[in-house]
Amino acid sequence: MPDLAELSAGALYAVVWGLVFVESGVLVAFWMPGDTVLFTAGLVAQASPGVDLWLLAGGTAVAATAGNAVGYWTGARYGRPWLEKRPPKVLAHLARAEAFYERFGPVALVVARFIPWARTFVPVLAGVSRMRYSQFLAATLAGALVWGAGLIVLGYFAATVPWLKTAAYAVAGTAVALSVVVPVVAAVRRRLARRRGAPSAEGTEQDDDGGRGAGQRPSSSTE
Repeated sequence: MPDLAELSAGALYAVVWGLVFVESGVLVAFWMPGDTVLFTAGLVAQASPGVDLWLLAGGTAVAATAGNAVGYWTGARYGRPWLEKRPPKVLAHLARAEAFYERFGPVALVVARFIPWARTFVPVLAGVSRMRYSQFLAATLAGALVWGAGLIVLGYFAATVPWLKTAAYAVAGTAVALSVVVPVVAAVRRRLARRRGAPSAEGTEQDDDGGRGAGQRPSSSTE
């Protein structure tokens, strides 16, 4: 990742917009530090007279919207047909995903902007789930403005307000930590739930076998 402070205005625009587009629409870019880059770009804009804040922020919102649109198209064009050929168990998960996006899709798209890995995958899943595109576009625009343009503007003004800079970094750090901790906790809970469920399932099978055996013995004695 280049040092943003060393870039010319044109190069800064290209790097920030390109990174935001790729992180929002290309699955292999989920690891990119978009939050940090946007906030730092705002700081650079404050210190560099040649950088236009509103052009930088507006272009970032456009890049974020375009990236989400690519992610949606990828999910609808390739993800959906592939999943429809999977076993029934997978199709059941797909049906639940459709119900989720029908109910919470707009909120999920906005919130996902602030979670590093989620902002890459959520638009793709929206396409897979066939979320209504009008809803998707409205939520995408809102998230792009609040996250993309918002973090740049926040960084711009934080350069002159020390406590605001500290608070912003603290919030960003918390968001990154949660993005790692939450999936790990969910995975651990699923594993523990499976372990607790396994013995009970086996016990149920044994009870069923015992029940059938008990039902068969009187029948044989009668004969």
